[in-house]
Amino acid sequence: MNGPPARDAHRPPRRVRRGPFSSLTRRILAINVLALGVVVVGLLYLDDYRQGLIDAKAAALTTQGRIIAAALGETVVVGDAEGVYVIDIDAARQLLSRLVLPTGRRARLFAGDGRLIADSRRLTVTGGEVQAEALPPPDDGPALRRIEAIYQWIFERLPPREALERYVEAENQSADDYREVRQALLGDSAWSLRDGGELGVQLIVAVPVQRFKLVQGALLLSTAIADVEESLREVRIAILELFAIGLGITVLLSLYLAGTIARPIHRLAEAAEAVRHGHGSADDIPDFSARGDEIGDLSRSLADMTRELSDRLVEIERFAADVAHEIKNPLTSMTSALETLAHIEDPERRHKLLAIMRDDVRRLDRLISDISDASRLDAELARAEIAPVDIGRMMAALVELHRETAKPGEPAVELAPGDDGALIVEGDERRIAQLFENLIGNARSFSPPGGVIRLAARRYEVDGAAVVEVTVEDDGPGLPEGRLEAIFERFYTERPPGETFGIHSGLGLSISKQIVEAHNGVIFAENRGADGGPTTGARFVVRLPV
Repeated sequence: MNGPPARDAHRPPRRVRRGPFSSLTRRILAINVLALGVVVVGLLYLDDYRQGLIDAKAAALTTQGRIIAAALGETVVVGDAEGVYVIDIDAARQLLSRLVLPTGRRARLFAGDGRLIADSRRLTVTGGEVQAEALPPPDDGPALRRIEAIYQWIFERLPPREALERYVEAENQSADDYREVRQALLGDSAWSLRDGGELGVQLIVAVPVQRFKLVQGALLLSTAIADVEESLREVRIAILELFAIGLGITVLLSLYLAGTIARPIHRLAEAAEAVRHGHGSADDIPDFSARGDEIGDLSRSLADMTRELSDRLVEIERFAADVAHEIKNPLTSMTSALETLAHIEDPERRHKLLAIMRDDVRRLDRLISDISDASRLDAELARAEIAPVDIGRMMAALVELHRETAKPGEPAVELAPGDDGALIVEGDERRIAQLFENLIGNARSFSPPGGVIRLAARRYEVDGAAVVEVTVEDDGPGLPEGRLEAIFERFYTERPPGETFGIHSGLGLSISKQIVEAHNGVIFAENRGADGGPTTGARFVVRLPV
């Protein structure tokens, strides 16, 4: 039956992936970019770095507050005639304006009873008080606003920090509005962060104002931590710039890596698909063996596999043709005999025709048996369990078997002494025994009555590798000159005269060669006899690796 198997009739053709970016390329890109992105996101968060800056700023502001509070305690806290100390409000306002305004902080002074008595935003000048308000920052232009918007969009998606207490200023402020001030009136410094809305996050520090260790009031300093956020912003922008450079390098290296992996695999897949559909051969498989990596190994293995499959297909076709030819001959003979038998009345001639038909049937039976054995030989050898085989012991057993079963007049089988215990090979014991049985059977069919078949086995080195060599010699007429290789071909027939027709199928030596080659060995034949002298028989040599 011609054509592919029925199960392949409705199988859709395999789709070789095409396009600028294969699935493997996309995966390599995704993994590398994701790994880089995770690292960058972790760096951008910078929560510990931010907290360190805030702690340093709070410590500096607390130190500044203590210095100002000490100056206030020494200069504006005065005593009356009765020895009671109070804060001189006008002097306190003037001193705050000199000490605090250059720093850009806001300072508020609370009396011991909690009243707000001075605020640096209300400057004391001739003619009254002027209220100072912070001006908004200048407009940076649309480009910078766009970059800022992108920056904000990114960091709005970072995990949120802990929510801050809202900073709200009452119309008439007092110590009750600030827990930090209340704590300072008790003699302890305190600081905190509060959400000032449009004013930004506010850092608030309260320190006690003392005279002779007696708390006379509390100084409250507050400032926005915009400089901290600006420092973080600069660091993050630097990280983003490095990320952009790293991303570009990562993408280029990923594309290069994908090209060295995905593109060769893609070409190998296309070549394999072409071979599958019969449009390519082993020579069309791209050769990447020069790479010296796994893809090079894959291309070499794929080419070797394709070449071997091609050789197998050619062998199968030749085997099928040889089988058809060999089976057709006895069938043709039987057909002619049957057609002739119907028109012959002579019993003797009818008996001869029947004998011919029996010979043809016997030959067909032998052919079918040997063909079946040869067709499944490769599959069985591929599945066979490899084990150590003692060739010396096997030879001795075969010789003993032939001695026990030999008929009168048949040639004797002798075994030369060998290296006991050193003739060990790895292989399928049953098939190796079949190999030597075929060679002995072939020698018996060509040996004259009373002849001797000599077996010998030895171990020696060939090109630095240890092998076991087995020879089978007979006393027959020898082998035809120029046909020493052809005798191992399938269905080769060169039988001794007088042999009963149909006993041999011509597959014995071919099967023997298959078994030897499956065990990585060699087999060859030669004629016995001195140089230039007459042929005294044939010699078959088998070499199997130890």
